[in-house]
Amino acid sequence: QLQASGGGLVQPGGSLRLSCAASGFAFDEYAIGWARQAPGKEREGVSCISKSSSGRKFYRDSVEGRFTISRDDAKNMVYLQMNNLEPEDTAVYYCAAADPRSRYGCYGPPARLGGYSHWGQGTQVTVSS
Repeated sequence: QLQASGGGLVQPGGSLRLSCAASGFAFDEYAIGWARQAPGKEREGVSCISKSSSGRKFYRDSVEGRFTISRDDAKNMVYLQMNNLEPEDTAVYYCAAADPRSRYGCYGPPARLGGYSHWGQGTQVTVSS
């Protein structure tokens, strides 16, 4: 089970930190990703992080340098620090986990996280003045 939180309303240029709390599976073995979906648009991958021993992190081009993903395996948490937010970042943000027994994981900039097997409910991020 995954639960995302931390969304809200922020002005352009502002920051938010999203949190994803995991339970019920071997969290430290799973790659975790963040995806978002804006009204009328398809879901898009934002960032992903491999299991800690692999040390991979990837971002979609539009958030590279502004967003930072991290994980705390001791707390079963993943975070997405979002800085210098833009109106185009407005969306519902979801966290998801990839079953390590599958061929999916964090191997490059995420597309849609289509193969991720565990999904949480989303948290709304609105960037507006």
